[in-house]
Amino acid sequence: MQNGTVTISVDAMGGVNAPDSVIKSIAQICIQRSDALFLIYGDKLKIPLLLRNYHIPHDRYQFIATKKVISDDAKPTNALRDSVDTSMRSAIEAVRDSRADAFVSCGNTGAMMMISKMILGCMKNIKRPAIVGCMPTQNGRCVMLDLGANVDCTKMHLFQFALMGDCFAKVILNLPNPRIGILNVGSEDIKGRILEQQVAEMLRQEPNLNFIGYIEGGDIFSGNVDVVVTDGFVGNVALKSAEGLARLVLQLLKTSCRRTKRISILGYIYKFFIKNLIVQSLSHIDPSNHNGAMLIGLNGIIVKSHGNSRTADINNALTVAIELAKRDINHQIIEELNNAKIQDHISIEKIVDKISEYLHH
Repeated sequence: MQNGTVTISVDAMGGVNAPDSVIKSIAQICIQRSDALFLIYGDKLKIPLLLRNYHIPHDRYQFIATKKVISDDAKPTNALRDSVDTSMRSAIEAVRDSRADAFVSCGNTGAMMMISKMILGCMKNIKRPAIVGCMPTQNGRCVMLDLGANVDCTKMHLFQFALMGDCFAKVILNLPNPRIGILNVGSEDIKGRILEQQVAEMLRQEPNLNFIGYIEGGDIFSGNVDVVVTDGFVGNVALKSAEGLARLVLQLLKTSCRRTKRISILGYIYKFFIKNLIVQSLSHIDPSNHNGAMLIGLNGIIVKSHGNSRTADINNALTVAIELAKRDINHQIIEELNNAKIQDHISIEKIVDKISEYLHH
């Protein structure tokens, strides 16, 4: 970052609607703000044409042609093996080489996870990165992780997710003492799998964390919790279910309003008094306004946008990447993790694992 301007590397070929929606989003961001430059990676025939069509100023981007694309249905291990000279890997390497401050892609999540981890490496003492994003609540937003990077997790993985989520909430939501909850099938202490119970016990022993116990799915949006911790399987299902419900509500209200407008008097009232209020209120739950999740725990800023993202969604993901880079999010997370003395917990876990291994044999 120089003089307040950040550079974002973009995988222009990732996602269902790439590259058109990606380039269109970059064009709109260039109009909306002047504090971002873009390194755009992708097809040498498709991208230059789109750059001309959307009239992106030449001084706001650099285009780097790549030969290959990682498909959305590629297995992560295969994608990693064949990732050289792909738009995704090349854009991630720009972060590693300090040519970019952050990376954005709508592409294959598993591939992005594996390539990012190989190219950038994890923060000290962090075993696995997690996808962290913000969810709308009744009185603001909460942080939730993991949203899909890790399907199978151990207690230490979830414990570290809680630590990183705590850091993220302090920086992004400006909360001095975030309330942390474990997503579970009930709020009672006896509920849940052994995994959730073990993590809960670890969090209760951490004096620097404000752990409030188990929460249920509906509590995510209540405003009574600031950091929601779960594994990537449950987190991804919860996220997409919430987004699907939000889109259904928006569509039902739009349909209802169209019917109301056919009645002259009610239509007049709707047009001048109600429409703006509804639009403003519903924008808070619009999934497009919450798109863009960070792959937290890596030595670099990696932002994932949904695979089916359209222009509005990608706009938000690019904005998230810009803001995370401007706030130097990783430096702040590292400081918070050091304060949490995470090494002590890792040392204890190693001892317990050794004892368990000895008893097993």
